[in-house]
Amino acid sequence: MFQKSTGVRRKFFLGGIFTLKTDASRRSRKLNERPRGTGPVLYWMSRDQRATNNWSLLYAQELALETKSALAVGFALSSKFPGATDRSYDFLLKGLASTEKRLKLAGVPFFLLEGNPSDTVLSWAHRWRAGAVVTDFDPLRIKREWKKRVAEKLPVPLWEVDAHNVVPAWIASPKQEYGAYTLRPKLHRLWTDYLTAFSPLIQHPVPWPTKVPFIHWEHVQESLPTDKTVSPVKGVPPGETEAAKELGSFLKNRLPGYASRRNDPNADGQSHLSPWIHFGQISAQRIAWDVRRRAWETDDGQAFLEELLVRRELSDNFCLYNDAYDTFAGFPNWAQQTLKEHRSDPRPFLYTRERFEHADTHDALWNAAQKEMVTNGKMHGYLRMYWAKKILEWSPSVDEAMATALYLNDRYSLDGRDPNGYAGVAWSLGGVHDRAWFPRPVFGKIRFMSAGGCRSKFDTQAYINRTKHL
Repeated sequence: MFQKSTGVRRKFFLGGIFTLKTDASRRSRKLNERPRGTGPVLYWMSRDQRATNNWSLLYAQELALETKSALAVGFALSSKFPGATDRSYDFLLKGLASTEKRLKLAGVPFFLLEGNPSDTVLSWAHRWRAGAVVTDFDPLRIKREWKKRVAEKLPVPLWEVDAHNVVPAWIASPKQEYGAYTLRPKLHRLWTDYLTAFSPLIQHPVPWPTKVPFIHWEHVQESLPTDKTVSPVKGVPPGETEAAKELGSFLKNRLPGYASRRNDPNADGQSHLSPWIHFGQISAQRIAWDVRRRAWETDDGQAFLEELLVRRELSDNFCLYNDAYDTFAGFPNWAQQTLKEHRSDPRPFLYTRERFEHADTHDALWNAAQKEMVTNGKMHGYLRMYWAKKILEWSPSVDEAMATALYLNDRYSLDGRDPNGYAGVAWSLGGVHDRAWFPRPVFGKIRFMSAGGCRSKFDTQAYINRTKHL
């Protein structure tokens, strides 16, 4: 079903410098029309924070070798990213510190650029008289705004590479898809071409012209004005090495039986890879490649790849083509209409954001799920749907429910501030990627979930008991 990788790097000499042709160019697009310069190629790392299996980095190296140029990587660190806490920054910075070491081994320097991302990237490119800049694809509004400003002011080309999805989002579809059933066949047709193996990052043959500033990672983290009340999660170590270990554990221990166990919060049947995927410390394509080799024809492999590829890339599609992805205005028309019709329905319970945050509701199952997210930085996917729908049921309005759900998810989940989160909340509260159901109070035609329904799926009391110590 799959062809051999088209990403194999063919090496040949041009004046003693390697020229490499990789699979990365098919995953790139220009964000401006500027002439290529002769200076170094700069990779503005953002969403994909890794040195291995990174199409953005591979494309940046390919461009640098075409002109026998130096190559550098820079990360623009903003201390004001919405919803980010010390938990998020701890995972991010420790992961970047690990990536810096890997890049150094390949002769590629790493720069930490602090301040407003668009301003610092422009200053960085100006200082080194960059010949071209490469960056990661990201569908979120704030990231697109940063890139738009850089593209407008940069005197050289700005290339965007989708290193997060198997099929680049703009190639998979030119519009917002109705649901998985419309995106799935488009992805299936393209996987033959895009689900390939990776080429390694080679030792870069052109040295950086000056000494690179030393980064005091601990000092950087301590100096950030972040919310220190949400502490780092124990037992989920950041970095590429740890991500690879977790992948190995999943392939060996949890992929077998995934199809039957994934929806039971008591079964430990999920991959647990979402924090590393969110921070780009592991490639989803690398995960898919390994699963495909081991279990492509099995129910377990197919079920996992549906979640990893179709559902996750559907979330990127939603955020890319719907600027209102985090508001009521982003819901489909039928959902907006039915929620408006039921806006004044009596709520069985009403809770403030503070009571939600402190897991202070009448529902022991909901409280247990919230406690798990606050303490462990994660919540089982099945419970996330129940958790979000109950926030809708117990809030005075859908707008307030949307704001509360996103606030809590972005504040406490290690994989918060992610298209998956925005699409998941929009599905739960606003029928995005879903269909109309039989109407009922508060929800209208939005799909309903109950504690009784959860009890029919798994042992809810066992889950509640397990989280009592949190």
